[in-house]
Amino acid sequence: MALIKSISGIRGTIGGQVNNNLTPIDAVKFAAAYGMWLKNITNKENPTIILGRDARKSGKMISSLVANSLVGMGIHVVDIGLSTTPTVEIAVTLDNADGGIIITASHNPKEWNALKLLNNKGEFLNAKEGENILMIAEMDAYNFVEVDFLGSYRRKKNYIDRHIEEVLKLKLVDIEAIKNANFKVIVDAVNSTGGIAIPALLKKLGVECVELYCEPNGEFPHNPEPLKEHLGDISELVVKEKADFGIVVDPDVDRLALVCEDGSMFGEEYTLVACADYVLGKTKGNTVSNLSSSRALRDITKKHGGSYEASAVGEVNVVELMKNTNAIIGGEGNGGIIYPESHYGRDSLVGVALFLSHLANLKISCKTLRNSYPSYYMSKNKIELTPKINVDNILETIASTYKNEDVITIDGVKINFETEWIHLRKSNTEPIIRIYTESTTQKSADDLAIRFISEIKKLI
Repeated sequence: MALIKSISGIRGTIGGQVNNNLTPIDAVKFAAAYGMWLKNITNKENPTIILGRDARKSGKMISSLVANSLVGMGIHVVDIGLSTTPTVEIAVTLDNADGGIIITASHNPKEWNALKLLNNKGEFLNAKEGENILMIAEMDAYNFVEVDFLGSYRRKKNYIDRHIEEVLKLKLVDIEAIKNANFKVIVDAVNSTGGIAIPALLKKLGVECVELYCEPNGEFPHNPEPLKEHLGDISELVVKEKADFGIVVDPDVDRLALVCEDGSMFGEEYTLVACADYVLGKTKGNTVSNLSSSRALRDITKKHGGSYEASAVGEVNVVELMKNTNAIIGGEGNGGIIYPESHYGRDSLVGVALFLSHLANLKISCKTLRNSYPSYYMSKNKIELTPKINVDNILETIASTYKNEDVITIDGVKINFETEWIHLRKSNTEPIIRIYTESTTQKSADDLAIRFISEIKKLI
C-alpha cells in the first residue's frame, strides 16, 4: 500500500509492514518525533497539545497510540475526541496549547489515515519545521521520560460547540439575514464529523437541515473527495426535497462543496470565489489562492479593486502568502476557505456561514449566484506513480519544452497560455502526479489534459 512522509505530516494506509504503511509502530515513531520537536522549540519539559480525530474506523486506534506516546514523553494531552481539523486548530489557540495533532487523512478513502501537525498558533508547520520532524523520526532521536515525569491525559468535550460560537461572532456572518431567508439545505457529511458540526451550525443559524450521511461512524458511503462524480445522491435529494442548495464536506471538514437547487454543481472551485465576493464587497482587500485554483478568484478580486496572488499548493504556503500580502480572504480551489478574521486555516464552518450570509443578502438563488461568476472549466486528472518514474526529470523536460510560454516552477510546473493553463505537480498526500487544467469550455480543458497526459507518458 503506501506511507507518505512529507512536511505536512505522515499519511498512509492502515495495516501491512512497518515503514511501508501507517502501522502502530509508524504512528508511535512520528508522534514521538513531533513530541521531541515540540519540547525542543518550547524548552518545556511538559508542553500541552490538543488532539482530535475524524470518524474513520482506524481513528480511535491511531489516536490512542499517539496520545500514549506523547504522555510517555512527558507531554500533557488534551483529547477533544471526534472533531474537525479547523476545530482542533481553533482549540489550540483557545486553550493556549503548544501544538496540536489531528488524526485524519482528509479526503482519502477509508483505508487511509494520517497525523496532521500544528504549531502553537493552530497552523500547519512550515517546510523547515516539517523537515526537522522527519529527521528526528529517521534518526530515532527522541527520548521517553521516567515514570515520575509522565505527561497527563484528559478528555475535553464540546469543542465543536465552541467552534460554532466563534463562527457566529464573526462580524460578516449576518445571522439575522440568514434566519429571515428561511433556507432549507441538504448536508452530506460522508458519515464523518461534519455530520456533527454542520447541522449544529445550521440549527444556530435558523436553517432547516436535511441530513444525508451525517452519522459519524466512519462508513464512507461514497468516495469522500467532494467531486461531482461522487455526489449523485445529494444532487438527487436537493431536487426531491426542493432545497435551496446542498452542502458537502470532506471527512475532516476543511473542504466545502455546494450543490445548486437544480442538482447541478456550484463547483468546489467557486466556493472560495463566492465567499471572497461577499467579503470583498464588505471589506476592501487582497486575496490569495494556490497555483491549481481557478482564475475566477483573480477576476472577482480585480472587480472589487483588490490584488490577487497565487502560492504553491499547500495550506501552509497559502497562509504564508496571505500574511505577506495582507490578504483578507484566501484558500484553495478544492473548497478550502481561509478567513483570517477567524483563523489561518481552511474551515468549512466559516465557509458555510459566509456563503449563507452572501445568499441571504443578495436574495437570489444558488444557481443564479453561480451564473453571475466568470465561467471557467477545470479538468482534474492524475497519473499513478511507481518507483521507476522520475517525476523531477519529467517536469524539467516539460518546463524546457514550453520555455517560451509563461512558465511557473515554484511548485511543479504551471504553464499559462492566453485563455487556459495547466499545472503539473507531484502530490504531497498521494503517490500520484496531479494534472490540473482550466479553460473556457469543459472540452478544451479536457483536451488540454489529454494532450499533456500523452506527452508525460512518452517520457515515462
